[in-house]
Amino acid sequence: MAHPDPRPVSVHSAPRLAGRIRVPGDKSISHRALMLSALAVGESQVEGLLEGEDVLATAAAMRAMGATIVRGDDAIWRINGVGVGGLLQPQAALEMGNSGTSTRLLMGLVASHPITATFTGDASLSTRPMNRVIDPLSTMGAEFTASPGGRLPLMVRGLCPAVPITYRLPVASAQVKSALLLAGLNTPGITRVIEPVPTRDHSERMLAGFGAEISVEESDEGRIISLTGEAELRPQSIVVPGDPSSAAFWMVAASIVPGSDVVIENVGLNPTRAGLVTVLRLMGADIVEQDPRVVGGEPVADLRVRHAALSGIEVPHDVAPSMIDEYPVLFVAAAFASGRTIARGADELRVKESDRIAVMKAALEANGVPCEEHEDGLTIEGTGGDPIPGGGTVASRLDHRIAMSMAVAGLHAAQPIAIDDASPVATSFPSFFDLLTQLGGRVTWA
Repeated sequence: MAHPDPRPVSVHSAPRLAGRIRVPGDKSISHRALMLSALAVGESQVEGLLEGEDVLATAAAMRAMGATIVRGDDAIWRINGVGVGGLLQPQAALEMGNSGTSTRLLMGLVASHPITATFTGDASLSTRPMNRVIDPLSTMGAEFTASPGGRLPLMVRGLCPAVPITYRLPVASAQVKSALLLAGLNTPGITRVIEPVPTRDHSERMLAGFGAEISVEESDEGRIISLTGEAELRPQSIVVPGDPSSAAFWMVAASIVPGSDVVIENVGLNPTRAGLVTVLRLMGADIVEQDPRVVGGEPVADLRVRHAALSGIEVPHDVAPSMIDEYPVLFVAAAFASGRTIARGADELRVKESDRIAVMKAALEANGVPCEEHEDGLTIEGTGGDPIPGGGTVASRLDHRIAMSMAVAGLHAAQPIAIDDASPVATSFPSFFDLLTQLGGRVTWA
């Protein structure tokens, strides 16, 4: 499984990292902003949209189903929607590239519209199981024809009117929750999702902002999210905060490279996404929130991160849903901590763009970091702040977060760390390597 145009890169040790940077817009919020704008009647405007391949796949899919989506010269995206219930039959398969979020959420949208859509993806996405979305959406009345194992390519035939359901998530997943809520928009009655463990709540916040009738209540069962269907969404102006998952790489990089002092501007600090900040602080990281504010209903701050001596910890299991995408770079932080870090409770990592537990173990061990693999995470022996040996080659497995995490590791390694293919980084963070060199890092492209 390889990218058609691989880009090998080597990352060298940095003397220090310093400067102010701004990371791309939040990917989760960018996807949802496009989808909900496309379901509102009238023109919405989105500023700060992440212009990576995953989000552009969502834009292309919404265009294929009738929305008008244009990026202005001022970098503001203007979306004229078709209204809930107004999605048109796409004339060709919807190509999702590497984006699992696009695929699962759009499956929800299509499920309650009287249209049929075929979803395709790249080699990596086509290995990822979709059954946990297919099963509840089938209960609402949608029909699916999927490849073996519930994988792409797959076809969704929506039902209108769909049947409202009450669904308890068997595994914490913001994508499954969001797919059901999006299906509920065009379903008469009340669709309820019960999540035993809170997951990122961007969908709930944004649905309320667009005017959907949605409520969230805490109960002994967990959080109960109720959405009243056949909604009418109002167009909005949205400012997308910086992606905390993208900021994570610089938080760890500044923490591990001696002498570093980095400010990351405009970072979204939604409590359901800020688990890595909590965990790094438990390890001893020096992270200060400057100018805290609220932008588009989301808490935001500039983060000043300075080098600090990290200590190994046992990562609390209950933070896993709020930092699931950040585990690979947390493993890197652990490699430089004093003592042992036990990072578990993250079974979800097995079904991401790659098996991130196995792939990160192989990548770290190839560069001299002792690891023990568990079904739900890793135990890592740290160097106490010294450089790791490095000198190995990382197989990124078409996974952007593996490539970026191990690039961070290379910034404090005795020998350069080679990454076999950095091209997947463009899916979420096209400017990653530019910012790395801007802060004082050094890379060589093969």
